[in-house]
Amino acid sequence: MEKNKPLNLEFVGLMAALMSIVALTIDAILPAISQIGISINSYDSASHQLLITMIFLGLGLGQLVFGPFSDSFGRKPTVYVGFSIFVVASIICVVSPSLEWMVVGRILQGIGLSAPRTISISIIRDTYKGDYMAKIMSFVTSVFILVPVVAPALGKFVMDQYHWKGIFYVQLVMAILVGLWFWRRQPETLKPEFKTKFTRYVFVDGIKELIKHKETIGFTMISGFITGAFMVYLSASQHIFQNQYGLIEEFPYIFAGLASGIGASTLLNGTLVMRLGMRRLSFLALIVFTLNALVYSLLFWSTANPSLVILLSFMGIQFATIGFIFGNIRAIAMEPIGHIAGIGAAITGFLATLLAVPIATVIGYYVDKTALPLFIGFTLFGLLSLAIFVKMKAFKKITITS
Repeated sequence: MEKNKPLNLEFVGLMAALMSIVALTIDAILPAISQIGISINSYDSASHQLLITMIFLGLGLGQLVFGPFSDSFGRKPTVYVGFSIFVVASIICVVSPSLEWMVVGRILQGIGLSAPRTISISIIRDTYKGDYMAKIMSFVTSVFILVPVVAPALGKFVMDQYHWKGIFYVQLVMAILVGLWFWRRQPETLKPEFKTKFTRYVFVDGIKELIKHKETIGFTMISGFITGAFMVYLSASQHIFQNQYGLIEEFPYIFAGLASGIGASTLLNGTLVMRLGMRRLSFLALIVFTLNALVYSLLFWSTANPSLVILLSFMGIQFATIGFIFGNIRAIAMEPIGHIAGIGAAITGFLATLLAVPIATVIGYYVDKTALPLFIGFTLFGLLSLAIFVKMKAFKKITITS
């Protein structure tokens, strides 16, 4: 691994593309959720949030298999297997007669996509390290964030022209194109001497190794808390803007605007992280993340939703901080376990998902008449994340890296 290896723009684009299929699969169906519900005879809007949260469950479960699989057989074969599962899962979604079958298809989509998502992180960890790894992660994430900007608008356009099933066909085409690009242009990054035997003990051995690194465990928990709180927004955003505010046609553009804020801050993080360090940036961002949500919760406790401008102002600040949190927290968690990058990314990703999915599912059911539960969730899990940050004494390293 070369700490100062020159930035390869095609590498950044390819890694972002591997992750972007995940974002496209999650976000493109947001404008179509109501229509999907009608087609499969499901009319409970709260249950429809499962179409978003359950794909994350699949992402978490799939990592447990594909992480160690990639350490044994290589990064590239693992991605091919994942894309194959995704193709089958997408067909299940298209022909689903009920919500239950659609949820099964979404879980399988998540399992399939966990391969390119996890392996892209492993490939980055194979190639870079330290703050420079965080820089690459930030650039990859900033490109990846462009997909949520356009995905809902793309999904609505496809739905209006070709029915909601067309959205799944578009996802299939994109996955095939990215798979071909990956096959042609990305070399294998797992060196033969680092390959491990694929056995049932690989999980036990991996967990034993992870336990030795308290910082990895602590920041994986933070990742799960923040991801879970953000998943509430992903699963409930359609309900908030279309049902609570009546912004059916405007929803894709509002979603795009908020996603753009995350992308801009993530890109800025890629520039600042080399000067300020990933710990300082993520700690300061967590403080703003928590305070902003706390102020909203106090101002609008037991009241109706504020005006759209006020809501978007608070959400804009909230999501701008996320751009300084996600990549850095993930990089900090992965830094001590580069020697087991594949299984390490798998187990940490699964643990984060194990925390995130119940958080999103429970809080999401309370987002009924107002957006207040969303900000209460941000506040609660922001405070827990800060507590872990301090407990891990990672804040002391801020002065060392600055």
